[in-house]
Amino acid sequence: MEVKSTTKFVRLSPKKARDVAREIQGMPVSNALDILTFTPKKAAVLIGKTLKTAIADAENNFSLDTNTLVIKEAVIGAGPTLRRFKPRAKGSAGPILKRTSHISITLVGSAPEKKKTIRKSPAKKAAKTPAAETQAAPAEEQA
Repeated sequence: MEVKSTTKFVRLSPKKARDVAREIQGMPVSNALDILTFTPKKAAVLIGKTLKTAIADAENNFSLDTNTLVIKEAVIGAGPTLRRFKPRAKGSAGPILKRTSHISITLVGSAPEKKKTIRKSPAKKAAKTPAAETQAAPAEEQA
């Protein structure tokens, strides 16, 4: 079962966020949270929030065990770029690009197994009744 969580329009350049996302890819969720907690980057905080959202979705919506979850992929896509201009010499203007990104995390875990009830056929039940056992016992004693 796959669980996907996305945070869009994060005010952070995708290039900076990808460095952190590569570190946690393929790790168990508990290890990834530890790494993100102690990584001193803005991207670590934002990716951590998205990861916690994915964990909560897996636990509440899909009844998955959080101990078995693994990060399948952590993808950072480019969002829209805000374009601003800064005045320069001789009446010109220099562009300023304020980049945004979309953070997407996919978790993989196994669904809890349902307990299977084994139904016995009526013929087997009749053979194991106490009356059948008492009738079979004297026959064995005679032999």
